[in-house]
Amino acid sequence: MSAKQKTLAHSFEVSGQGLHTGENVKMRFLPADENTGFVFRRTDMEGRPEIKANSDYVVDTNRGTTIGKGEVKIHTVDEETGSEIMALPSDKYKLTVMIDFGSKALGSQFAKYDSAGDYAKEIARSRTFVFLHELELLLKHGLIKGGDLSNAMVFVERFVDEKIIDELKSKHNLPDIRVREGEMLNREGLRFANEPARHKLLDVIGDIALVGVPIKGHIIATKPGHKINTAFAAILRDKYKKERASHQMPDIDLTQPPLYDIYQILDILPHRYPFLLVDKVVEMSEDHVVGVKNVTYNEPYFQGHFPNNPVMPGVMLTEALAQVGGILVMNTVDDPKQYTPYFIKIDGVKFKRKVSPGDTVVFICHLVSPIRRGICHMQGKAYVDGKVVMEGEMMAQIIKNSDVK
Repeated sequence: MSAKQKTLAHSFEVSGQGLHTGENVKMRFLPADENTGFVFRRTDMEGRPEIKANSDYVVDTNRGTTIGKGEVKIHTVDEETGSEIMALPSDKYKLTVMIDFGSKALGSQFAKYDSAGDYAKEIARSRTFVFLHELELLLKHGLIKGGDLSNAMVFVERFVDEKIIDELKSKHNLPDIRVREGEMLNREGLRFANEPARHKLLDVIGDIALVGVPIKGHIIATKPGHKINTAFAAILRDKYKKERASHQMPDIDLTQPPLYDIYQILDILPHRYPFLLVDKVVEMSEDHVVGVKNVTYNEPYFQGHFPNNPVMPGVMLTEALAQVGGILVMNTVDDPKQYTPYFIKIDGVKFKRKVSPGDTVVFICHLVSPIRRGICHMQGKAYVDGKVVMEGEMMAQIIKNSDVK
């Protein structure tokens, strides 16, 4: 994973006026070590407190996304309602944004971006936008103190009180500003034909970054805003954490005396050298079992797999996982020596990393469905140093030896 991560080649600095607070702000962007993610550091506060950019710290989405921890807060901008957002599988990070406010001034717009695009030129220059009739409420709530017609687009959807127009003219020294319904107040005009949609896309990029890990998928958003963006980021982050947890080995104490040692396993399984691949069982219940295999250089298959580069074959890992599961099903009969377990099906087997001499492999099997007529349907994973090395789903059946012809 670390080989695919990226960071800044060089540090850089930007400064300007906060859109809502109106305060002068200086931000310095620095490269970071792998697995750091995005971290904000308030150098203007005692102790230089830090906040990681993830959805766990979102405290407000009123006209912007604010993350906070204690007295420390980081502010950004914009929000809307009536939105939809989804994520689809993709081989790279892509975003598609569609906006339609039923506005004659703004119209319907569409924007897209992917990780191969030029963010600085295509997206970063897109300004925030607001409707003229919203300004009175924003000003009343103490927002947009740093907003002006150079950093925000103002669309005239309908006429407003002349006091608002006069305030704009006075504040921004624009005595000749003309208000025309269905047009922009900005002299500069649009930087892109779909600049509002591009700015909404910029918002999505920033808010989805609160997932805290790189995204590999296609995010499609209709009328996105900070409230739904951050809520969606929280959903993705929650799924990521659950998925990550599912790939981490549960807390198992391998130093405790085993439930079944190798001699007890010999009484349960019919396998013998060189094909007995379970050294001990440390846990077992009605629906799960945990077994251990200590991999040594003396394993016979290392002679040919591979000379000078010993790697435990995937088929042997699969067999070992099945033997652990076999102990669970053999435990349901009175005299295991009278039975032999046979594979019926193997599905979805994946190998995540190699297993080498010196590794201790922990196999964990859970029943997918209750054992019936000696048939055991299991989902299993193998771990080394707490990380998944292989996983798969398998089905086995124990058959009485006297019934085999």
